[in-house]
Amino acid sequence: MQLPAQLEIARRFCGPPKSANGGYACGRLAAFIDGAAEVTLRNPPPLDKAMQVVADDGGVALLDGDKLIGSARACSVSVDIPRSPTFKEAHAAEQRTIAADQHNLPTCFVCGPHRDPGDGLRIHVGPLHPDPQGWSGPLAATWIPRPDLADPSGRVRPEFVWAALDCPTGYAAGFSDGSVFLLLGRQAVEIYRRPSAGEKCIVLAQETRREGRKHHADGVLFGEDGKPLAVCKAVWIAVDPAVMRGE
Repeated sequence: MQLPAQLEIARRFCGPPKSANGGYACGRLAAFIDGAAEVTLRNPPPLDKAMQVVADDGGVALLDGDKLIGSARACSVSVDIPRSPTFKEAHAAEQRTIAADQHNLPTCFVCGPHRDPGDGLRIHVGPLHPDPQGWSGPLAATWIPRPDLADPSGRVRPEFVWAALDCPTGYAAGFSDGSVFLLLGRQAVEIYRRPSAGEKCIVLAQETRREGRKHHADGVLFGEDGKPLAVCKAVWIAVDPAVMRGE
């Protein structure tokens, strides 16, 4: 894409009430990078406001006036890819997700339970293997992309693949029980194949490590054939609850 350019995120694609869903914002900025990309968010991306995308040290930067919102660069993404759960297994896992009245961001475009079907993605991961002691191990959910998420070829637009891999890694990274408040700090995604609208997909996510305030998690999006469509490495940052909610 030609630079400089403008980028604006509509209010529909919020994460916290006053800023964009991190994965969606990362995916929009990643469109200026060829192939796999790593996007680092420095400040919450505003909604309904034109921002500038400029060249920056071999990559691109996203600016709101003089404020750096994020940057993107080309990268490689290495993730250990497990066997895909079945659609039935993933559906059972999402029944074990966070209760709607305990959700910290109920209007989030990706995982918000207060978003209507066809408006938000409504991806609600839960433990793949039940554990009476609480959440542990890989998390999974189903996702059937609607036609409005696709381009004219019928394939889901890349920014929605990024978004679908965002919140599941956040749940895996530690905010599943509400005791840790996290915002996406960095997301690296490689897309092998974009799913078709109506395809029965499965999202799988698992925490990999913690380093102080940084919580790391990997994600994989599987297609209906059980093969990986995209992989993700995410870094989530522990923040004050008011910051997470955009207050």
